[in-house]
Amino acid sequence: MKSLIDSKTLFDLTGEVAVVIGATGVLGGSVAEGLASSGATVAVLGRNAERGAECVARIVAAGGKADFFPADASSRDSLEKALVAISRVHGEPTILVNAAGGNDPSVTVTAENPFEKISETDWTKSFDMNLVGGALLPCQVFGSAMADKGRGSIINIASVSAHLPLSRVVAYSSAKAAVLNLSQFLAREWAPKGVRVNTITPGFFPAEQNRKLLFNDDGSPTPRAASILGHTPMGRFGTSSELIGAAVFLASNAASGFVTGIDLRVDGGFLSQTI
Repeated sequence: MKSLIDSKTLFDLTGEVAVVIGATGVLGGSVAEGLASSGATVAVLGRNAERGAECVARIVAAGGKADFFPADASSRDSLEKALVAISRVHGEPTILVNAAGGNDPSVTVTAENPFEKISETDWTKSFDMNLVGGALLPCQVFGSAMADKGRGSIINIASVSAHLPLSRVVAYSSAKAAVLNLSQFLAREWAPKGVRVNTITPGFFPAEQNRKLLFNDDGSPTPRAASILGHTPMGRFGTSSELIGAAVFLASNAASGFVTGIDLRVDGGFLSQTI
């Protein structure tokens, strides 16, 4: 039987220019590599030039195309300069992945730092990192440019804690919940302009931001890690490469051209289980 569409073209991103903010981290870097492996030219954005260069080197070594552009996601001016530079070198971006953010230890609730003592400054800092820099400003800068051209795909990275607040990380959970809400608003707002906006909700993927919460100094799992695994039907943590398929699917117009406003969970079933 002849297929109506060649399956190889469903996930072919050749000719696309993908901006991955936070590609200097583990999860964002993996997504950047996955988009490049599907043919996209990737602009790696972040503040750490050394890690950015490492991500670019991995992509180029695998036969992909990528460049590092220094940028601070919490600065509109920095993002606007990056947009100009990327457009000049590679053409205007058609894909945006917002993978910057993380939990700030200063707003992690502990016996020594109860919720009642979290300062407004620290709370605002967490929102600035995860909502303002993690979605709002990049969407305003890059998303608006896409909307002007009538084409684009935006992928914001949410969290399981955006759906069900986790203990200890209340500011992070609240900010990520706001990312979900903002993404759905933009999906409706920009659909008539040809820009799709979706989110990916990762489960638990050991990375720098949560390693101390999951593992002791000797590498053994913490009680929190045991609780997480007990609540995850698949009984394990995710690996960063397992986010690639979801990202490529949402980035590809051929594969998900009629998909906008969804949250794609990659969590091993975490949000499907109650007791």
